[in-house]
Amino acid sequence: MKAPILALAAAAVLAVSGCETQNQTQATAAGAVTGGMIGGLASGSLGGAAVGAATGAAAGNLIGRAADAQGMCVYQRPNGTRYRAACPDN
Repeated sequence: MKAPILALAAAAVLAVSGCETQNQTQATAAGAVTGGMIGGLASGSLGGAAVGAATGAAAGNLIGRAADAQGMCVYQRPNGTRYRAACPDN
């Protein structure tokens, strides 16, 4: 039972870690460690730690992406697709 949970957590961490910058890598790792500790302490189980680690890794990755995107804005085209470009100077 523990092996599938660990495999799922590892797959989640790898899925969010592809093509990352230094900020994203560090934030993903910090999120995984913190989430794993919180999940393990809160649930008292390895499964809880694995779920916490996967959740923390995803959250950390998003935080790292936001840190890398400073000065960038998200724009939407008329067809609904979105893209990033430098924010206008005001």
